[in-house]
Amino acid sequence: MEWEAPALVLSAAPYGEGSAIVHVLTGEHGLYHGLARGGSSSRGRAVWQTGNLVRARWVARLSEQLGNISAEVVHASAARILDEPLPLAMLASLCALADGCLPEREPHPAIFQGLASLLARISLDPQWAVAGAMPEIVRWELMLLSDLGFGLDLGRCALGGPADDLRWVSPRTGRAVSDARAGEWRQRLLPLPGFVLHPDEVGTPTDWYDGLRLTGHFLQRDAFGQRHRPVPEARGRLLDLIAREADIAPPEPPAEATPTPPG
Repeated sequence: MEWEAPALVLSAAPYGEGSAIVHVLTGEHGLYHGLARGGSSSRGRAVWQTGNLVRARWVARLSEQLGNISAEVVHASAARILDEPLPLAMLASLCALADGCLPEREPHPAIFQGLASLLARISLDPQWAVAGAMPEIVRWELMLLSDLGFGLDLGRCALGGPADDLRWVSPRTGRAVSDARAGEWRQRLLPLPGFVLHPDEVGTPTDWYDGLRLTGHFLQRDAFGQRHRPVPEARGRLLDLIAREADIAPPEPPAEATPTPPG
């Protein structure tokens, strides 16, 4: 059993004397784990750095085995932004999310293509990453939730309000609520930043923070909660950096309302 394909390195951990267990994401084969011999050496670490785009080859005698993996670097993303805290945090968060919640050996081509595009642009244009990457990252997280079967319903108001006035999302159902119908429940709902519904908008750091809180709630409850895993620390570090950009203190996670919020 073997395959060869473009792949994104999601993580690498030392194993034995000089080897590493690496996790890669491909468009055709999905998330794969493999044993990279020499992966912990100085040369190997340069290849298996998180965020790298590589040409990977996976080989195993039986399909259910861990398999051996080797690779050549196509684009070294992290090495280009080692001195850029926010772009580097974006890269780490994106890779950790894909690594932590995607099922192994199940193709998700749209997730792969979106992630590859984001990592390339973040590493090649750190200024864009700081000024305009966050809306794209939040949209990618929404796509990740949708691909995993936990998509949010943001096309209409759950309570019949106007579709052009959607400002909130129910933390229980993931359905949008218009500002006019939010009423007394407004404080218990998650803000829906405008850039989520309008791709031409970039928003402000406060909007980015609201977007990360929105996707983070459902990532924690559904994508990771269903697998009994915590959301990766890298995602929390990105949220903290954006909170500082917005000059706000992170609030407590949204609590379930009693009685239940609308939607």
